[in-house]
Amino acid sequence: MDIRREIKDLVRRHPLILFMKGTPEYPMCAASAQASEALQQADAPFHAVDVQQNPRLRAGLPRYSNWPDFPQLFVQGDLIGGCEVVIDLLQSGELARLAHDLAPSLIPTCTFRA
Repeated sequence: MDIRREIKDLVRRHPLILFMKGTPEYPMCAASAQASEALQQADAPFHAVDVQQNPRLRAGLPRYSNWPDFPQLFVQGDLIGGCEVVIDLLQSGELARLAHDLAPSLIPTCTFRA
């Protein structure tokens, strides 16, 4: 399958998805750790994808999103941004509001690989 279609399918299936290095339990970079922690602080049930487990995804996502690095947060199929954006949203209270608004469509997941 084409990597763009794989990415589209992932962001379509998961209303709140964080593409990160590592997992929320074992992040592999500081930015990924901060972004997943911010989502957890906002009580936002999110699906996390470890891009290090899929080299095609890791290479293709920056081209798909036009965002050069990781983590990358998508909400309802749209790129929100990286670590700094997620932290700003947490500090402003918008991340908690967003999670609350999406709550009916979010299903907590324990699967952290694509």
